[in-house]
Amino acid sequence: GSATPSMETFNNAKIGKYEQVVLPQRVFQRSLPDVKVIDMRHELAATGPDTVISNDLARGLEDRLQRRQQSLLLLNRRGFSASVLCRQCGQLLECPNCSVTLTFHRGVDQVRCHYCNYSKSRPGQCSNCASPFLEQIGFGTERIESEVSRLLPHARVARLDRDTVRRKGAVTKILSDFGAGEVDILIGTQMVAKGHDFPAVTLVGVISADVGLGLADFRAAERTFQLLTQVAGRSGRGELPGEAIIQTFFPDHYSIGFSCQQEYERFFNAEMKFRRSMRYPPVVAMVNVLVRAGRYEDAMGDAVALAKALRKNRRFDVLGPAPAALPKLRGEHRVQMFLKGTDRPVMRGALQEVLSRHPRLQRRVTV
Repeated sequence: GSATPSMETFNNAKIGKYEQVVLPQRVFQRSLPDVKVIDMRHELAATGPDTVISNDLARGLEDRLQRRQQSLLLLNRRGFSASVLCRQCGQLLECPNCSVTLTFHRGVDQVRCHYCNYSKSRPGQCSNCASPFLEQIGFGTERIESEVSRLLPHARVARLDRDTVRRKGAVTKILSDFGAGEVDILIGTQMVAKGHDFPAVTLVGVISADVGLGLADFRAAERTFQLLTQVAGRSGRGELPGEAIIQTFFPDHYSIGFSCQQEYERFFNAEMKFRRSMRYPPVVAMVNVLVRAGRYEDAMGDAVALAKALRKNRRFDVLGPAPAALPKLRGEHRVQMFLKGTDRPVMRGALQEVLSRHPRLQRRVTV
């Protein structure tokens, strides 16, 4: 059961593999929230590049505060700023173990990797050119919490993300305080988006609807649609009508448009055009084979050998090998390839047979 089933699940219902049962209305026939899309291109042009909360969202938060109603803000990125950049030479602070930039966390005055948890104190100068001009770019939930507290100093604000819930019982405490009305505005990552039922929440704000759209993943639009649809559904669940304000740089993207209208089937049809044209699931089955090694040359060499053996089977396609979306993670280099075809057992059998002939590789291959 889901308001936003996966493409594969809904396609199975379409072709009769699953029986589909639909609940077309909310409980007690309550109306869906009114959704307003804010084009952040216009907002930044009018108010400056440092704007993270639009005028409409700021007014909506203040209005709910005066009415003693609650608000929920979603940003699926934690930390204070997404990365730290040297203004003089352009160098970004990067993790020594992973192919990612370090995120700045102001609360502990550290830069941190969200993959391997490497961290260090915020440097005073660039390690490349010794310049002291280090700029914080991008933003996360910590920055939103700071901005909301500045705009609405009397509001009771809480934050729910992986940084605030490290202690045992912290999630339950934050959510129970919010449910009891002891918090006016709850800010969080996707942890706040799904499954919660807070009748006093009448405003949901999505700070940046585009965070997931740029990921190197064919499911990026599907996951964006699911997240936005789920979080908008947190608003107006009680007797009071709800509103959702979605900030985006891509207001015309179909995943954002259809999530605002809560139109799952229309999104499915639009996304299926893309999946058919590119031969992605559920049109075909795909297998992702990831090869890891301490040296890039070893990872690529082993992946090339696997791909060569797999290509002898003509009943599916082999794409790659190529560097993975995260080429280095926790000190290991990563190379990936994809198998694409319509017969899952054939692909599975071919892969098992090839791997059985390379037993030394099995520990370093993830399927």
